[in-house]
Amino acid sequence: MFLAWREMKHSKTRFALIIGVMVLVSYLVFFLVGLAYGLAQDNRTSIDKWEADGIVLTDESNTNINMSMMTLEQAKKVKGENVAFLGQASSVVRKSGTSENDDENKVNVTFFGIDSKQFIMPEVIEGKAFSNDDEVVADISLKEEENINIGDTLELAGNDKKVKVVGFTKNAKFNVAPVLYTTIPSYQEVRFEKSDSSDAGRISAVIVRGENNSVDGVDIETNDLAVYPIKDYINKIPGYTAQVLTFGLMIGFLIVIAAVVIGIFIYVLTLQKSSLFGVMKAQGISNFYISKSVVAQTFILAVVGVGIGLILTIVTGLALPAAVPYTTNIIFLAAITTLLIVVAVLGALFSVRTVVKIDPLEAIG
Repeated sequence: MFLAWREMKHSKTRFALIIGVMVLVSYLVFFLVGLAYGLAQDNRTSIDKWEADGIVLTDESNTNINMSMMTLEQAKKVKGENVAFLGQASSVVRKSGTSENDDENKVNVTFFGIDSKQFIMPEVIEGKAFSNDDEVVADISLKEEENINIGDTLELAGNDKKVKVVGFTKNAKFNVAPVLYTTIPSYQEVRFEKSDSSDAGRISAVIVRGENNSVDGVDIETNDLAVYPIKDYINKIPGYTAQVLTFGLMIGFLIVIAAVVIGIFIYVLTLQKSSLFGVMKAQGISNFYISKSVVAQTFILAVVGVGIGLILTIVTGLALPAAVPYTTNIIFLAAITTLLIVVAVLGALFSVRTVVKIDPLEAIG
């Protein structure tokens, strides 16, 4: 360790450049992982809020909630430990008082029609829960990105219905669109332009909690419906799996390339010091002491470089605007940090073989 520190103090510029490369490489990896993970989460955060085990859709919907329409009579035939009715409809809204001809005023949203007494009712972090068919609880992103506040009235495109924002919740997006929670009759007006509270009225799905965190115990007394584990349903969200696989491969290759680059840098750095190591061996310094110094020096460089990259990533994440789908995942960051440091040390260990083979006479000559 003593030798490693002395050399780093003596050649500050060289080691500063090496640390700089590690900072940039690690920062790039961390930042892209945060963007990819954030974008993937925006497809499913509203589903995760349910804390459900399964979803019941019509058998012919092909696991697509947009194509699933069941009657309340059918929905009531689903039996489970906890059952909640859900109506889903995509729409475009704009704040009342803004120009309908300006596309910047229009926002793509998803309506969730629910019963506020059932378990999928989200936690309201600002304002209050909806109490009638003309009120909604919205995802907080509408306030942060679209300047929509409590008390604002929203007009629907292609529909005469208007709704009033009475509260906000967080982490409620579906297919990247913010969710507006409202009553089931209100959802029916959005999708079918009329409400129907009779058994013939239609909804999209039934959300269930089974036994032992599975769909065990869920009983469906009709052949027209099918239950799917919530994990399987999430993977069937249009575009979700393709997006996750694409970004996963990109990030995976980037991590491998970054690790190899760091390993090569360490190896080249060791080769450049062959003559120095030759002199040290001629003076009687053991291979073990020299090798230990090389590994220690590499570990210090990797920890400092990756650590600075991690700090820059966290600061960047805090400074990004709400519109950027960036999410920090501590597990991912910890795993990548460990991997980059381990690969750098492995590169040093590989270069130790070169140190051991150095002939003092040839190195000095």
